[in-house]
Amino acid sequence: MANQDGWAEITEQQVLDAALSRVVTQGFTWPTVRAAGQACGLSGAETELLLPHGPADLAALLARRHDSLALAALPDPAGLKIRARIRAAVEARLDAAARDEAAVRRWAGYLALPLHLPLATRLLWDSADKLWRWAGDTATDENHYSKRAILAGILASALAIRLSGGRDEAMAFVDARIENVMAFETWKAGLKTGDLLKDLAGALAKLRYG
Repeated sequence: MANQDGWAEITEQQVLDAALSRVVTQGFTWPTVRAAGQACGLSGAETELLLPHGPADLAALLARRHDSLALAALPDPAGLKIRARIRAAVEARLDAAARDEAAVRRWAGYLALPLHLPLATRLLWDSADKLWRWAGDTATDENHYSKRAILAGILASALAIRLSGGRDEAMAFVDARIENVMAFETWKAGLKTGDLLKDLAGALAKLRYG
C-alpha cells in the first residue's frame, strides 16, 4: 500500500506537470486530463483510476501544489508577530500561484462555475487552514472557522488583484484587510455562508476575466 501511495503521489504530480500547458488552451476538462495522462504513459483507464474526478482532481492538485510551495518558502514563524505571520503567509501563497499565472486563470474560470463553487470554497478553505496552522493557530471553537473564512476570502480577492495589478497592489489590499483578520471577533458576527460563497464567486470571476 505504501508503494502504491507513493506511486500515486509521484504520478499525480507528473500528470499535473503535463496538464499545465494544456489547460491554458483546453481548460480544466476531461480531454486535458486524458491527454496529460497519455503524455505520462498512462492508459485512459489508468488516468481515470488516478484522477477519478478528472478536472476537479486536477484543480485540487494545482491548489495543493501552491499550498505546498508557499509553506516551503515560509520562514520559522516563531520570530514573527501574528500580523507579520499572516501577511507573510498570504504573500507566499500569492507568489506560488503567480508562478502558474495562465493556468491559474483557467483554474479560476473552472471554479467560478456555479457547479464548482463548493470545490472552490473547499480548496480556498484548505489553503487558509494550512496558512493559519503555520501561523500557530490552535483555536478549536467557532473562532477556528471564522478565521479561516475571513482568510479564504482575502486569498481569493488578493489573488485576483495580484494577477491583474501586480504584487504591490495585491499586498496593499492585504495590508488593508489584515485588520479584519485580527478583529475577526467583530467581523464574524455578520458572517454568512451565502455571503462567503458570493464573495468567492466574485473573486474567481475577477481572476478569470481580470
